[in-house]
Amino acid sequence: MEFFHKPVLLDECIEMLNIKADGIYIDGTIGGGGHSSEILKKLGKDGILIGIDRDSYALETAKKRLYSILTEQKAKIILVHANFKDIRQIIEKNDITEVDGILLDLGVSSHQFDEPERGFSYQDDGPLDMRMDRNQKLTAEEVVNEYREEDLCRIIREYGEEKWASRIASFIVKARAQQRIKTTGELVEIIKAAIPAAARREGPHPAKRTFQAIRIEVNNELGILAETVKEAFSVLKSGGRLCIISFHSLEDRIVKNEYRKLVNPCTCPGDFPICVCGKKPVARLVNRKPILPGKEEIDSNPRARSAKLRVLEKL
Repeated sequence: MEFFHKPVLLDECIEMLNIKADGIYIDGTIGGGGHSSEILKKLGKDGILIGIDRDSYALETAKKRLYSILTEQKAKIILVHANFKDIRQIIEKNDITEVDGILLDLGVSSHQFDEPERGFSYQDDGPLDMRMDRNQKLTAEEVVNEYREEDLCRIIREYGEEKWASRIASFIVKARAQQRIKTTGELVEIIKAAIPAAARREGPHPAKRTFQAIRIEVNNELGILAETVKEAFSVLKSGGRLCIISFHSLEDRIVKNEYRKLVNPCTCPGDFPICVCGKKPVARLVNRKPILPGKEEIDSNPRARSAKLRVLEKL
């Protein structure tokens, strides 16, 4: 299947990155190259675009897309198969110390959702995989079949914000005692059985939250996010911008809190009349509130509905 990912908040990201022709920009989740291709078009011969992704197939697709629009007068492209948490190591290996802008799109690509064999989707039957980096060992099948019931319950409750987490975990453990759960279709049926019929008739697909939770666990998405924000900010030049698109409240909360620490690092008690800790702001919020997709974008790409873009500028 051709790798396709419709970039979310594309125009807003390009505007917020405030791209300079001779700047250095990182797309830490390059996917199919949708955002990167527009960044590249704004770069001149002295500009540099660094694309990072855990999915090797995404990188190959992005490479074809980017080089198809590249001319001799255009920027240098560096593509790296890695995790965006390693941003500092990646730029240092390429003799770069600071960059002008970084974009992180935390969503799963349309291709990964739409290809059943990747195991991300609850709509199609496929192997329980959910790995963004297919070289890693941990899969959704291992999480579902080998994690303790209390750990499954915690993951589903915390990462999926699922009110029926305890019942779902219990039903999974009972089902796997009969035979190993190997496919997304099998897991969906178990989840449906665990959630009362009345609850299944309301809201999103009954498996949505549990699948989200397992995916987050498999890929350690939340575990690395806070440190990634700090690391990404640390390699920005003064005036450089960090743009992060999140898709659910847990991600957005982490991004918002890490931004707040940089914008207002003061640790003095709230009742102190003046700051005595001496910690000064090192960043400013470009927008006080997150940038959301408009109705037209949501209508053309329903997966954009929950997207939030937060932008930080280094002082």
